[in-house]
Amino acid sequence: MAKVKGNSPAPAAPANSVKPQKTPKKWLKHLWENYPFLVMVFPAVLVVFLFNYLPIYGVLIAFQDFMPGDPIFSEYTQWIGFGNFTRFFTDVQFWPLMKNTFLLCIIGFFIGFPLPIIVSLMLNAMKGKRMAKVLQTIFNGPHFISLVVLVGMLTLFFGRYGLVNNIVASLGGERVSYFLEASAFRPMYILSSNWQDFGWSAIIYIAALSSVDPGQHEAAILDGATRFQRVIHVDLPAIMPMVSVMLIMSIGGLMGVGYEKALLMQTDGNLAVSELIATYVYKQGLTGIPDQAYATAIGLFNSIINVILLIIANTTSKKFSENSLW
Repeated sequence: MAKVKGNSPAPAAPANSVKPQKTPKKWLKHLWENYPFLVMVFPAVLVVFLFNYLPIYGVLIAFQDFMPGDPIFSEYTQWIGFGNFTRFFTDVQFWPLMKNTFLLCIIGFFIGFPLPIIVSLMLNAMKGKRMAKVLQTIFNGPHFISLVVLVGMLTLFFGRYGLVNNIVASLGGERVSYFLEASAFRPMYILSSNWQDFGWSAIIYIAALSSVDPGQHEAAILDGATRFQRVIHVDLPAIMPMVSVMLIMSIGGLMGVGYEKALLMQTDGNLAVSELIATYVYKQGLTGIPDQAYATAIGLFNSIINVILLIIANTTSKKFSENSLW
């Protein structure tokens, strides 16, 4: 049987062939086509660089015998290695500071992290969508209250002559200044912080719930699922990737409690539980005779703990689920 002659088909490219690299001209063309987005993101990148990356060289003073006004790099710079860290580890304040910070952060995390998830699921499951939007707006309002105003509100409610004490006194009880009670500091701090931020934190979960396919709810209704069962088996799995990412970020910033609110609520009566690493850094670095090298070492130690917690949380999430930051 004669073979048919003709143009043979071109050989297929190997599966592991390397894709051609972009030439500089194509790369510049790609930048030009996307310049509006680059212009939009440039201010944010500039701010992050100026305020987050540029000052990083300042952590070098944690390893120096530094005094305000001394140059960071000069022939007269006195390098003392880990002397400032050793000084902090052997300070009598070290363990009380660690205990106060960990307790405040961990208790606040266990209360504050699930609260926005619960609120977002409840708002999404409401039949009256207009009422849900009204409630969401009300929940978001406290986020825009400044810390000074918030602590002032706490004083009006829990001060010696505040609303709570006025009610107790009218019932024949004795007035108590809760700001002078060490046992009242953590509940006031944690609950007020969660009240201020839970509505704002729920926005990201509400946005994730908006992408849930309505067909899944319709199929669940046909199968006889109740509203609660639909929340558990349809809505909750839909936001689990977002929950995992937010959990990693929350754990990574667990020790990042600010000093402002704790400092505003601090009194001689609650100092034993309200003195945190952040407030201690502020006092050491900016009040009295400032010891900025010592304060920088403490702040760097706190940041290293946050990085370690972030790596542990990301590794654990990556091992037990498909969601991770990297």
